[in-house]
Amino acid sequence: MKILVADKLSSIGIDFLKEQDGFDVIEIYELPKEERQEELLELAPEMSGIIVRSDSRITREVLEKAPKLKAVGRAGVGVDNIDIEAATDHGVVVLNTPGGNTIATAELTFTHMLCGARPVPQAVASMKAGRWDRKILVGSELRGKTLGICGMGRIGGEVAKRAKAFEMTLIAYDPFLAESRAKVMGVEQVEKDEMFARSDYITVHMPLTDQTRHMIDEAAISKMKDGVRLFNCARGGIIKESALLDALDSGKVAAAGLDVYEEEPPNEDHPLRKHENINLTPHLGASTQEAQESVGLEIAQAVTDAVKGGEIRNAINMPSLDAETIEKVGPYLDLCSKLGTFVQQIALDKVESLAIYYYGKVMDLDSDSLTRGVLRGFLQNISGRNVNFVNARALVDSLGVGVDVVNSSEESDYTELIRVQAQCRHGETVSAEGTLMGKGNSPRIVSINDREVELEPCGYVLVVANSDETGIVGQLGTIIGNAGVNIASMSLSRNKVGGIAINLAGLDSPLDEATMSEITSIEAIKQARLVYLEC
Repeated sequence: MKILVADKLSSIGIDFLKEQDGFDVIEIYELPKEERQEELLELAPEMSGIIVRSDSRITREVLEKAPKLKAVGRAGVGVDNIDIEAATDHGVVVLNTPGGNTIATAELTFTHMLCGARPVPQAVASMKAGRWDRKILVGSELRGKTLGICGMGRIGGEVAKRAKAFEMTLIAYDPFLAESRAKVMGVEQVEKDEMFARSDYITVHMPLTDQTRHMIDEAAISKMKDGVRLFNCARGGIIKESALLDALDSGKVAAAGLDVYEEEPPNEDHPLRKHENINLTPHLGASTQEAQESVGLEIAQAVTDAVKGGEIRNAINMPSLDAETIEKVGPYLDLCSKLGTFVQQIALDKVESLAIYYYGKVMDLDSDSLTRGVLRGFLQNISGRNVNFVNARALVDSLGVGVDVVNSSEESDYTELIRVQAQCRHGETVSAEGTLMGKGNSPRIVSINDREVELEPCGYVLVVANSDETGIVGQLGTIIGNAGVNIASMSLSRNKVGGIAINLAGLDSPLDEATMSEITSIEAIKQARLVYLEC
């Protein structure tokens, strides 16, 4: 079996691969980047496994040329350079190393914070230039300052631990972090605008999603203290670079540190490169000897197991199961994932706990795998591409969200049924139930908040809860039509005459904020959410 190492991997990982019986390890990382991509395409037909970092791209074209390919491993967290959908279509497992760079990134974040407080890089440059600028290179202390942490996942939590040792006051913004978990971690949980207003230092530890892109822009910076310091070692694009540059020029932001950028690498003449009050590093988050050795060995072991038919670990697109179990539970995993993400999107407030119920024949399957599928879906819009079947449970635990799994003996209208129920912070409950239908075992959502519906969970869905009265459907149709959006399907349900009805409208494209505001302004409508479910 041929294993292609396309990008530079630690020697410990390479050695592990070469020690495996039956492996022919091919290394092409010494080639220039573009030549390497061409060589990857040329070699793909004979490969059983491919290992990359961030340079080489595993595209649909590569996958279509690789009939023997069983696994693609990413020595790192991000998998933006791998076509996950195409890999799944071709039955190729995609693996990553989600925890290997946690400490390295947290320590780099703190390095940037320290350099933002004390002008060490400027002092080094001054000394090397033969000057003694002691009087003008005055810094400040971290002790007693308020640190705002955006995102309290693994890395955010490690930053918080270190900030406590520096006697900083910790506040955190994470819309999905349970209050109980925040207390355990010793941080005060606040809303985003309050964090902006109170923080002396702000550091970002969130995935790049539609919700977090340019989260820190001109409007956000205007709400901050004069002289605030900003740091991003997470994903480029969360801080809007043009807004940061203007704020540095005006002095609103006293100092900043970036390890990631909207475009990598940034242009040679990018104005941020020349600004004296910002420290820039070339995406060094995972660039420690320990982290590289850890992820190198971890991905080598994971790819070896996957290629040889052993246990699958750290999989992005399938659970960590043997092949026989995957064959049995496979059809249900997509349903579980969609139920999880659907409930997360219709939740009225922060989710404190999840209850997952299995009915009928589903109880005979591996419930741990199904539960991880639900949790992966629940986290999809929270943790972005970093979430997989392996780390989903740990990520939910880190948010402080309780999970209860029940194999129910109660009878159901379906031979197999899965129910996902979320308990929100102020006592509200939302739920969705689903099953598989037809010869193709297609997933269907058959109940929402205990109202019977039939919904193919695919694409944009407008979910409306309204008083059961005449004219609502007509008003919705008119508003959506005026927005130029086509309604592909509709499903209606109510709990009783004159009670609360559920209207579901499958849409060909999303609705803008103005249209959603017009819908929610209808007096009879109690709630309206636009949900997106990957097809």
